[in-house]
Amino acid sequence: MPHLHIEYTDNLSGLNERELMQEINSVVCAHPTVPDEADVKARIACLDMNKVYIGTQPDNRGFVHVELKLMAGRSTEAKKQMSDGISEVLRRLVPHPDGLMVQLSVDVADMDKATYFKG
Repeated sequence: MPHLHIEYTDNLSGLNERELMQEINSVVCAHPTVPDEADVKARIACLDMNKVYIGTQPDNRGFVHVELKLMAGRSTEAKKQMSDGISEVLRRLVPHPDGLMVQLSVDVADMDKATYFKG
């Protein structure tokens, strides 16, 4: 914990996956409620547009979605600070190819301490 799941559509040519993960990890690791940077685990998945459908007119649309899963107990303010920091990284690093509507989203979710295992 924390866990970062990043998904994006393959029509966002030029997206630098390593840079995106590094920058988002830096935001999360810098937050005072995250005591150990080695606990932050990120993964990224490029989604084939043949297996994604956006709205009812999916042509010329793409997205990046980041889910940050944190152990329950952090304040809404702390989660909002991390969400805002991740959003800033997305706005800065995600390409917006001409003619493509790109949607960016972030969700910060709690994990249940009683059922989470780390070993």
